[in-house]
Amino acid sequence: MRADIKRLFVWMTAFFIAMAFLESAVVVYLRALYYPEGFDFPLVAMDPALVNTEVLRELATLLMLLVPGALVTRSALERFAWFCFGFGVWDIFYYLWLKVLLGWPSGLASRDLLFLVPVPWVGPVWAPCVISLGLIALALIIFRGRSKSTSRLVDGWSWALLITGALLMVVSFTIDPLMRSFGLEALMDMDAMALNRSHALQHGQDYVPMDYPWPWLAAGCALAVMGLTRIYRSGCPVPLGSRSEPVLVDNV
Repeated sequence: MRADIKRLFVWMTAFFIAMAFLESAVVVYLRALYYPEGFDFPLVAMDPALVNTEVLRELATLLMLLVPGALVTRSALERFAWFCFGFGVWDIFYYLWLKVLLGWPSGLASRDLLFLVPVPWVGPVWAPCVISLGLIALALIIFRGRSKSTSRLVDGWSWALLITGALLMVVSFTIDPLMRSFGLEALMDMDAMALNRSHALQHGQDYVPMDYPWPWLAAGCALAVMGLTRIYRSGCPVPLGSRSEPVLVDNV
């Protein structure tokens, strides 16, 4: 791995762990207000203004995860890798900090309201943790490949596998809230998606998640692993004399 990337790892990791603490601290305050006996479904009704604030906070968090990579490299692929690394570290330590501060989750099977954009995401704690480990692995594989100056590290098939896998993972978290509220057609209607969020947090007393549809996640993980494998092999040294003409990864 390149020396400049190695030097950044300590500071990047410290930043994302600190971000995770800030995120968990906000949750501590929210749960003190709305779930003094401990979080669980069904949801407690929340003020509409607070729901909107939560959505904006989540968008701000995504921006904060993007910025560090944008500041340290001009390579679009390395920026993406830093985002993946940051998201993975942040998400795992978010749950670790909640465990320290609240004693929650009680186990990896604990159900959580994971995200609100564009619709509510619901799933057990172990599911986002598995995805976060995969994101960290993806980032490390990309950094390894970039350090070897490989040609076209991530090809079209790799991107297709990663993106399709990611979409299936998203479906695993959102299909139950969507099917039991406004149906899948809500995905095509921004107003319906906003209404879905508000309904879930303002009138969530009638919503208790069904069994987590893990086959969607398993299928997504399988495709993602295939993509990771292709990228890893692309980053392996090529025997002298067999290297094709390089195709440079675009920088921005």
